[in-house]
Amino acid sequence: MPKTSVRQNSTPSTRLCIHSHFISISGLHITMVAGLFAALASLLWRRSFFTDAQLPLLMPAPKVAALTGAAVALLYVLLAGFGVPAQRTLYMLTVVAAALWFGRLTQVSHVLCVALGVVVVLDPWAIASPGFWLSFGAVAAILFATTGRTVVRQPRWRGMLLVAARTQYVVTLALVPLTMLLFSQVSIVSPLANAVAIPVVSFVVTPLALAGSMLPAPLSTLLLNAAHYAVQGLAWALGWCSGLRFAVWSAPAPEPWLFVFAVVGTLWMLAPRGWPHRWTGLAAWLPLLTAQPVSPPRGEVLVTAFDVGQGMALLIETGTHRLLYDTGPAYTPESNGANRVILPYLKARGIGFLDGVVVSHSDIDHAGGARTLLGALKVGWVSSSLWFDHPIVKAAPRHIRCSGGQQWTWDGVRFEMLHPSVESYADTSLKPNARGCVLRITADKHSILLAADIEAAQEVRLVAGSAQLLRAEVLLAPHHGSGTSSTPAFLAAVQPRLVLFQVGYRNRYHHPKMEVVERYEKLGIERLRTDESGAIILDSASGLAPVEYRREHARYWYGR
Repeated sequence: MPKTSVRQNSTPSTRLCIHSHFISISGLHITMVAGLFAALASLLWRRSFFTDAQLPLLMPAPKVAALTGAAVALLYVLLAGFGVPAQRTLYMLTVVAAALWFGRLTQVSHVLCVALGVVVVLDPWAIASPGFWLSFGAVAAILFATTGRTVVRQPRWRGMLLVAARTQYVVTLALVPLTMLLFSQVSIVSPLANAVAIPVVSFVVTPLALAGSMLPAPLSTLLLNAAHYAVQGLAWALGWCSGLRFAVWSAPAPEPWLFVFAVVGTLWMLAPRGWPHRWTGLAAWLPLLTAQPVSPPRGEVLVTAFDVGQGMALLIETGTHRLLYDTGPAYTPESNGANRVILPYLKARGIGFLDGVVVSHSDIDHAGGARTLLGALKVGWVSSSLWFDHPIVKAAPRHIRCSGGQQWTWDGVRFEMLHPSVESYADTSLKPNARGCVLRITADKHSILLAADIEAAQEVRLVAGSAQLLRAEVLLAPHHGSGTSSTPAFLAAVQPRLVLFQVGYRNRYHHPKMEVVERYEKLGIERLRTDESGAIILDSASGLAPVEYRREHARYWYGR
């Protein structure tokens, strides 16, 4: 079926539910259409197209059927967008057609392996797509659970229903470990949703869409509108389904050994009848489904500086609390640092609640993902220097205007807001940068200073008013290392040993400026950039020694 659009403001669980259904049944539709045309071609060829020509003497009908089925499958896959699940089906059908053409019987497992090999050879990057693993994983599971098994004969329709139910059961169980690994969640209601989605799309939407694309107007308009309303109703039903309280089970993405353990348990459950205690395979799922987010011990702090491009976003974690400092930039009206970087990371960690969010100021590279974040995640409060009529303030469950002197302690870790001053809000001539929320975090003897986008004037004011509070081992470079910040007096007061530049690759502002980098270099301060290091993790338990994502997860495209 051609790609179906999903509204941008639908929830992630809704989109996952809808997309997973279409991934599961796309191969069914291709096979169904190809088989239909292959059977029709075979019928007509055997009857010589109602002529006196003896066409079967020129070419056997099975070869004509195989060729027709492969050609129709290719056409359908091209119409459907040539996605990985569709490619897998096309290559499998092509292998079967070739086997029939050359008169060579082949095993189904060989067909799957050849299709997998062809996909990887033609598109090596396909292995980075969840659809690749879900598609081939589902087919492999079906083969494992059905090939070579004895079947009790049933009446035709009852047998078909039992086969369909058995297939859904196998796919549901088999994909649990994989969906937890890829999405950190698994749909509880997917069997029920599939029971509705598969018949509707297979026997209503697909035939209507194909007939509507071939028939003339106004009949085509009538059929396509009917297909549209069927999809619309299905999307509503799946949306309602995903909105149920226990529709989705979420947990942190499993470690490799935990994933393998769960896969072994799943294979145990899908073993043939007579296999001892198959239900005990569920025990292998318990660590997978009940894992909890990892937190630093009391008195320690863990800071993750995200690689969000030209913008700021840092996650600060203590024993039982989590704070997000800035929300990254907006890339397009639909894409931003929250839905592209922050929310996927939080989901993979199993984090579904933030105690607080600090939006340092209104610039789009700091506040671009705030509204998306607030709409997708539970947040305790929002602290910002924004005006009270700002959309982010209105969307916040509770808003606190940040100002110097505010302080609180979480799990033995001290948080101090050093800037802006309360009086600065009365000065409407100030730029948003001048009121950036400057936050200092202290865990035992280790301190981190997050300086937002303050510039030279604000640095001078901070040095004059609270120089003793500025001292920190790690400094988030003010204003991404612009030429208007990181003054010598400010750096002398902070005395950092490490500075972080959150900047975008080849950004148009040329941050950090060369003269600023040289200034830090002359002072012997270690320098790290997110456009080179990727995300950077700092753990006070290890003395705030930086861990660079691209160094820990080296890939050739990182230049490692």
